[in-house]
Amino acid sequence: MTDAASRPGMTRRQLLSRSVAAGASFIVGAGFVAGRDGAWAMETSHLQPRSMATLIQMARDIYPHDHLADEYYAIAVRGYDSEDAAPAVEAGIAALDAAAQGRGHGSYLDTHWERDRVDILRGMERSGFFQTVRGGLVTGLYNQPAVWPLFGYEGESFSKGGYLARGFDDIAWL
Repeated sequence: MTDAASRPGMTRRQLLSRSVAAGASFIVGAGFVAGRDGAWAMETSHLQPRSMATLIQMARDIYPHDHLADEYYAIAVRGYDSEDAAPAVEAGIAALDAAAQGRGHGSYLDTHWERDRVDILRGMERSGFFQTVRGGLVTGLYNQPAVWPLFGYEGESFSKGGYLARGFDDIAWL
């Protein structure tokens, strides 16, 4: 194998710089999706990478938390990249993109204003696709122990002696 044959057509640095310069929210490549900052990436096996990026953006728009990185949303929707779920998700993403095009946007992912994306989602909120994704996000996003500290949740208390002796009333956000 020659040295040139073992190198990719584009270096990681070139890929990241071109994607960020173009204003992309996600970097979509052959079989993978990465965050715009390049700090995380995930492979897709059954969904198109652009569909996964759209699903992550949809998750962020349904449950918006500015202090959560896209990586947590990617983990929350990773389960939809399965052989059984992929056809329904691809069809749902196609409907989402069609709704975006009906509002003058290229696709849902290309819709730059959050308010416009939320309006598109409101138009689809009665669909089975939307309800499935929204319902799955409740556990997919909030059951991640890594996000608990970001919300001030210390986890279960039984193994630590309960909340009563551990500051049950120290909740600052209530």
